[in-house]
Amino acid sequence: MKPVVIPIVSVLAFLLLWHFCIGWFDVPDYLVPSPQAVIEALWHGYVGGRFWPHLFTTLTEMSLGYTIGCVTALLLGALVAEWQDLERVLYPFIVALQSMPKVALAPLLLVWLGFGLASKVVLVALICFFPVFINSVVGFKSANPDLLRLYRAFNASRFQIFISVKLPSAADAIFAGLQIAVVMALIGAVVGEFLSARSGLGYLIQSSTLNFDVATMFAAIASLALIGVTLTSLIRLLHRRIVFWSDSFNSETKTVSEQA
Repeated sequence: MKPVVIPIVSVLAFLLLWHFCIGWFDVPDYLVPSPQAVIEALWHGYVGGRFWPHLFTTLTEMSLGYTIGCVTALLLGALVAEWQDLERVLYPFIVALQSMPKVALAPLLLVWLGFGLASKVVLVALICFFPVFINSVVGFKSANPDLLRLYRAFNASRFQIFISVKLPSAADAIFAGLQIAVVMALIGAVVGEFLSARSGLGYLIQSSTLNFDVATMFAAIASLALIGVTLTSLIRLLHRRIVFWSDSFNSETKTVSEQA
């Protein structure tokens, strides 16, 4: 029960500290609302149905951009890891693209793709691409060279070597990149909604500033935080389920070292 109880206790302790600090330091509501006000804003927003269209818009932008960016990064990472000449050609362009601030590219995407869904999806995909690409390339290249030589000695094809050796060795690094990309996807979606949007949690935060509705702003931010925590936990669960050999390898290595 520790993985469940400890986070819940820590969140409750944070809320209590937040509540008492507002009373102790006499913080006005228009600067920092009380936890009760934020919970009421969440309740009225979701029960009343006001927040659901904004949540659906942000999740749509995030999921589409995340999927496109991560799949493209995995495919291109596999190609770059397999063919060194392709790496020499593409790597400078990829690094140059990553060096550009994505916020600076957002207005250009609005000019090219308009103010609708497409510009936000492309922005999220660009932000998610680089961490998954770098992790996948590093993971594919970290395969055991002795095992690679063994497969080549038995005339295994390049595809068989990739599926049986390189992909399993890169699984940990790929999932690490996927976890980073989830948080980056949220950032990309919110930045795109700040620039131009008619719905979304980022749009809700921006529109609430005009009315000084700080409780709604905190409620939208809490929704974004909950999305990030939920999706990150889901990817970590998939990591443990799919890459099942990683934990067993670590435990076997630890046992051998202790015996030595």
